[in-house]
Amino acid sequence: MSGTPTPATAPPSSWASASSPLFTESSARRLGPVRRFFDRFPAVSDVLVVLFFAGWALLTGIGADSMYGLSTHLGGQRVLQMQWASFVLTAAGALALTLRRRRPVLVAAVVGVLGVLALATTGAPSGFELGVALALYAVAASRRPAVTWATSAATVTALLVAARLLPLPATVSALVLGADPAQAGGLDAVARRARDGSFLQSVVWAQTAAPVLVLALLAIAIGTSVRNRRLDIARLLDAANALAHEQEQRLRLARAGERARIAREMHDVVAHSVSVMVALGDGASAALERAPERSRAALEDLVATGRSALGDMRRILGVLHEDDDALAPGGDPPPVGGDASASPVALHAPVEPQPGSVDLNALVDRFRRAGLPVRTTGLAADGLRDLDTSLGLAVYRIVQESLTNALRHAPGTAAVRLAVHLGPEHVEVVVTDAGTCTGVEAGTGSQRGLVGMRERAAAFGGTLEAGPHGAGWRVRAVLPRHGAAS
Repeated sequence: MSGTPTPATAPPSSWASASSPLFTESSARRLGPVRRFFDRFPAVSDVLVVLFFAGWALLTGIGADSMYGLSTHLGGQRVLQMQWASFVLTAAGALALTLRRRRPVLVAAVVGVLGVLALATTGAPSGFELGVALALYAVAASRRPAVTWATSAATVTALLVAARLLPLPATVSALVLGADPAQAGGLDAVARRARDGSFLQSVVWAQTAAPVLVLALLAIAIGTSVRNRRLDIARLLDAANALAHEQEQRLRLARAGERARIAREMHDVVAHSVSVMVALGDGASAALERAPERSRAALEDLVATGRSALGDMRRILGVLHEDDDALAPGGDPPPVGGDASASPVALHAPVEPQPGSVDLNALVDRFRRAGLPVRTTGLAADGLRDLDTSLGLAVYRIVQESLTNALRHAPGTAAVRLAVHLGPEHVEVVVTDAGTCTGVEAGTGSQRGLVGMRERAAAFGGTLEAGPHGAGWRVRAVLPRHGAAS
């Protein structure tokens, strides 16, 4: 009973419409070479099923005379008609069985009707007990149990009732069982005894009914088992694909988060370094003739800043390149159920020391050399050294971005005030500039720096305020000292 219909065996997987599933039924089962062949070419299985039915039907229908000598009692002409009827019905049944994958219920009904016609014209099922079983197997393997039992009950009942009530099945069955018309008083007497409710009648009916019942129940049991197994496999495949899809989404989120972090680092490094280099270049150009030594010092600072920025950019771009290699098609897939922090993205994070709150004085000196008049408060506090590394980096980047914005957007400002206040629960950073000088045009920005500072503050559960303050601009960030950075 190979060649199970598959379209209605289980509901289509929800992943089929979204993307190609990672796991399929063929990958979940270990198939031998024969099963793999039939799985790849199901039409071959259908042909074998039809040939098996046709061979059995022709053997039992056309060959019944040679096995039981029916022509001796029924006449050669009558037996020839029965054989032709069996041949025609067998051809119709074989044709119907070719459609059992697509229309199993309809095929079962058609084969049942053909079985009743075989009983009426040949006096025997003529192989249709097997045909009905093959059709019911297709129903059981592809339809709900309620549909299976309803179809089976209607089909089998029709065959059993026909075998009980029609006259020819009783006569043929009695002859097959060895009844002698000469001793019983003729063929009509044999038929009467086969239908009169005697023990002979029950034996005659059972001789036809037993194969129909046994084969039908066996086909239903096997088909139901196949359907349940395939439903279980489909559920397992859906669960596996859901888990793989979830892991893929987690990896994508981790990748997006890491790229956002790297982009934020890139912006901070490049914007700061380029702004300082431009300011140093302007200062060196202005002091070239009046104070060559100051110009030389500014150029040396410019070169040092450029080299530092180039090293930072190479490091960050190297991380991006390693991310692409780790996530490229054909790379090792992440472990199913693994943690996002163990993904290839997180493993290639920068490992070089990052700046912190203890480096704020060096940062401020760099801006002062670039011409920004920075006044500081709170940078000498011993508590700055005790800050958590990630919190110290966030404070450093916020100060760096705020001073960079003042250098870029408030050129020639009279004063910039930086205040860092350490509290028992919070760290407060305030950067205020006095605004641009008259006659000097301030630059315009993309607001990415403000977004990055807000993201850094939000990562610790803190807040950041940025906006006009008097004639200038103020940035105020409040970061919890024990906040959890993402």
